[in-house]
Amino acid sequence: MGAESPLPAPPAETAVAPPSANGVNGHAAAAPPVRLNIHVGMLAEVALVPYQPAPETHLLDLNNSHETPAEEFRTLRTRLNHLQTLQPLHTVIVTSPSPAEGKTFCAVNLALAQAHLAESAVLLADFDLRRPIIHSLFQMNRAPGLSDYLTGQCSFAQALRRVEGMNLYVLPAGSPVKNPLELLNMRQAKALFEELPRAFNWAIFDTPPLLFSADANLLATLADGTILVVKIGSTTFDNVTRAMQTLCENNVLGIVANGARASELYSKYTYYYSKSE
Repeated sequence: MGAESPLPAPPAETAVAPPSANGVNGHAAAAPPVRLNIHVGMLAEVALVPYQPAPETHLLDLNNSHETPAEEFRTLRTRLNHLQTLQPLHTVIVTSPSPAEGKTFCAVNLALAQAHLAESAVLLADFDLRRPIIHSLFQMNRAPGLSDYLTGQCSFAQALRRVEGMNLYVLPAGSPVKNPLELLNMRQAKALFEELPRAFNWAIFDTPPLLFSADANLLATLADGTILVVKIGSTTFDNVTRAMQTLCENNVLGIVANGARASELYSKYTYYYSKSE
């Protein structure tokens, strides 16, 4: 890989602790910790955008209690909220073995389901810097976003959007970058995962597929947990096995099976809901 120009300075909120005067036994001192100073108060500075999902995006209408897919995401939400009572669990990456298996669909709708509970702020972050799509689903600007924040081009509040009518904040991917893995390896990215729980009860990250880049494997080591999305009739058992092996000992919360036939899901709820309701 050719040499690249140095990354810009960290954003304005970043406060780096002063380094020690001397290293140990003549060696260079360790790099000081990065402090981003993320807190709830900064959310008041976030720009408000209307909720206008693009056509054919399959974003759920959670106000329609009889919509079967919405029930499935409510069930997933309930299970995650229960896990949160048992262990520290605030940052979750959503990934898949291969492309086109529904990871973004699951990440976005899970975030919408969590944001439907009014008591806490939810962050949906697009960490798929190779093929970002979340900004298109919500019909909002891609930049400023994650890459702009990590490279010091904007503040964290400027990189966010709050979706009108719900407690959902979206962090789009930001301006295109040539070196996404190197950007995600920055200490600011690690500090971001550590400090987000100060402002958000849930932070849900859409990432690249596990078997096509190292990005998701890196992010899995930073997050509290990982959800693996597979597609019925498409994802092979071999790919699931390989994906699980790449995650090693990281906290895999579970596997979401995407692509079930509507008739199979609908039969679960017809006993409870009649057409007259």
